[in-house]
Amino acid sequence: MSETKPAPKTVADGNTVHGVVAEFSDVDSLLAACERVRDAGYTKADAFTPFPVHGIDKALGIKPTVLPWIALTAGAIGTCTALTMQIWMNGIDYQYIISGKPYISLPAFIPVSFELTILFASFGTFFGMWALNGLPRFSNPMFTSPRFDRATDDTFFLYLDAKDKRFNEEGAKALLGDLGGAYIEPVVEDDSPKKIPSFLLIAIAVVIAFSMIPALVVARMRVTKSSSPRFHIFPDMDFSPAKDAQQISTLFADGRAMRPDVPGTVSRGGLDWDVDFQTGIDMEKLAQVDAPRARQLVAMMQSDTEVVEADGEVAGEEEAVKEVVEETTEEVQADEPSTDEPSADEPASEEPAAEEPEAEMTEEAEAPAEEEPAAEETESTEETPAEEEPAAEEPAEEEMTAEETPAEEPAAEGPSEEEPVAEAKTEEPEAEASKPEAPTALAPASGPTVDTTPWLTDNPLAIDAAVLQRGQQQFNIYCSVCHGMNGRGNGLVNQRAQRILATTWTPPSNLHDATLYQDVYPDGKLFGTISNGVRKMPGYAAQIRAKDRWAIVSYVRALQASQNASLEEVPASQREAIEKKQSEVKAELEKAAAEEAAKAQKTAT
Repeated sequence: MSETKPAPKTVADGNTVHGVVAEFSDVDSLLAACERVRDAGYTKADAFTPFPVHGIDKALGIKPTVLPWIALTAGAIGTCTALTMQIWMNGIDYQYIISGKPYISLPAFIPVSFELTILFASFGTFFGMWALNGLPRFSNPMFTSPRFDRATDDTFFLYLDAKDKRFNEEGAKALLGDLGGAYIEPVVEDDSPKKIPSFLLIAIAVVIAFSMIPALVVARMRVTKSSSPRFHIFPDMDFSPAKDAQQISTLFADGRAMRPDVPGTVSRGGLDWDVDFQTGIDMEKLAQVDAPRARQLVAMMQSDTEVVEADGEVAGEEEAVKEVVEETTEEVQADEPSTDEPSADEPASEEPAAEEPEAEMTEEAEAPAEEEPAAEETESTEETPAEEEPAAEEPAEEEMTAEETPAEEPAAEGPSEEEPVAEAKTEEPEAEASKPEAPTALAPASGPTVDTTPWLTDNPLAIDAAVLQRGQQQFNIYCSVCHGMNGRGNGLVNQRAQRILATTWTPPSNLHDATLYQDVYPDGKLFGTISNGVRKMPGYAAQIRAKDRWAIVSYVRALQASQNASLEEVPASQREAIEKKQSEVKAELEKAAAEEAAKAQKTAT
């Protein structure tokens, strides 16, 4: 039960007495007086000093305040409020995937929970202090004493409150006099006017009225229509010149919004591995199959490579790659039309090499020329040399073109070197006979699904536990959002796309599909897919280092192998648990099958 507080005592003149105050000249006498007052049983006493005095709260017997418990309770309420709000908003009411995290992700909820904890604890501390101190108070009876102004200068005061159950005005004065109080006087009610000045009320009303104007303007704008443009307080923020990567802009002369990468530049640490490691492609074989592409990839990986903008020619390449490219170009130059090959891929210095095959042409081109019908010879000047055909059967325009175009003169080398190709062409329809036959090394893919890129078949990293662990970590961060933690293509993004019936969504691949195994889908190709992206999947070369991309490849292979592993491949220490789990699953399946059979039999009867 709470104690009833006695009414303040009164003096002869009728003023209310709120307590008795005494002055002390030094700290030691004040502390001694505080201890004596505490021992006398007073619980409502206070001291006023011009500077903090260590130990004065213990001397007065002041008990610890409940303010920390108020702050703790308010902070806990803030934490629960934040968690409840986020769970309801993001996990129940409006499910939305953010950065691939689950709908209810406690680690992701920590920032908001922390902020509301601090906010509620701050408000609880602030207003709790007001309540415990009896604030707000516009006046204090202590201010009625003109001597109390020295409390902030050089004098110490000890105050006994009249609300204390042991308070007696005469007894309090006698006690303070015995303790060495120099000047003792009662603290009476402040009799100054309590009426608030009218000018202050008018000022408060004007401030409140002006503060309502912005709210009224906003409310009016929300419910009315206007033909004038909206007023922009910060126009530079509302009309920011920021552009997307592929957007048209006037910032640059070529109309692009962003600058393309400078040819030949690489990021720091990008040259720690060779070109094969960075691309997943066997560059030596690619140079034999697609020389321009090989040259471009090599140039991109060289930090000191110089690209001439006039003709796009790459300079400063490694000699080994350049020799391979030149040899391959000399072998297939005769079979490529000059109009299809840009000047950037074939330097002008290599054109004289086209004269070398003419010596072989006169020796080897006789047999194919005799076996082909005359109709086919007259249809294409690229398949049969002009000097072996009669002038009457060759149109003048085609003969002029063959003479004026140096790049087409050695065109007979292709069919002359590969006789089976010429024999096969005799059985094709006439519509296809006019089409020049590409050499086997540069033959285009037979369909859009055929990939002739010489991908690396094996992972260049030494596979160990650390690499697999790193690959699992990177896979869970970047890949599991769509492909799922087990790689079966049912990640959170795909689940939401199916839930909202997204018409433009392309489901991610099931990594356990047989077409993605290593014997069909090489490691280098999987590395290239991670780097460059495919369909809805973006490329991750900018986010994931090459070494980590190879680690992801190794982890994907481990995932695939785990689906077809036999019990003998499991460590002996774990076989017993797996066998137990297998027996439990088998029993559950048998039980479910028996229930279905019983239900079917019951339905049939």
